[in-house]
Amino acid sequence: MLLGPLLAQYEEALIAVGEEAEDQALLDSIFAQLKHHVPAQYIIGSADFCGHVFTVDERVLIPRPETEELVALILEENDGETLQVLDIGTGSGAIAISLALARPSWQVQASDVSEEALELAQENAQQLEAVVDFKSSDVLDQIAGPYDLIVSNPPYISHDDVEEVGVNVLASEPHLALFADRDGYAIYEKIAQQAPSVLTADGKIYLEIGYKQGNKVKELFQEAFPNKQVRVLKDQFGQDRMVVVDNGSI
Repeated sequence: MLLGPLLAQYEEALIAVGEEAEDQALLDSIFAQLKHHVPAQYIIGSADFCGHVFTVDERVLIPRPETEELVALILEENDGETLQVLDIGTGSGAIAISLALARPSWQVQASDVSEEALELAQENAQQLEAVVDFKSSDVLDQIAGPYDLIVSNPPYISHDDVEEVGVNVLASEPHLALFADRDGYAIYEKIAQQAPSVLTADGKIYLEIGYKQGNKVKELFQEAFPNKQVRVLKDQFGQDRMVVVDNGSI
């Protein structure tokens, strides 16, 4: 169905429902935001992720189902022993908080270059009663380690691929969390450069990637960790979506 007819039908439904002036004003506001491509999650102020409700707004990306697959993989491959964990580019805190809630014995730290994102992530941690240590850092610039697990869903869209981004995403979600220099590989390159100095000998790295980036990201991390195994895994839609660096025990 085309967007225009869909919006027209929705407007008619809202008018029918909004009998009171206050209700009508609220519905009018919602409809106006939808017409301007504001995502529904921003309108209601929350998004579901890994069974939890996270507050979201224009300071952070809306958590995606593909990222839930990354969290599920980490939990599947790592048990409840005490681990030191770092989430790079935490945004809303969805990954770090979900891991901390699922594995209370883990010591979870989360970083972001955006102070606004960190503020919201801390709010989410408080609301969900998750123990996470938040730190301001551009990748690992302000991070000492060591870490047993490093996870990141960084900005990875190339500026040349802007036409592939949905209108509502482009209009509302923070570009700092979407786009990366060097054809989308800048953050991966920096993680690959810095991670060897903070990852433990048996440590693992879990990354979300763009669907076209599997081979290149694998090469980056195989070069950085020549003695480790680097896997490229697909998401539920059959697209390359995750890169895992480990000692090959899986």
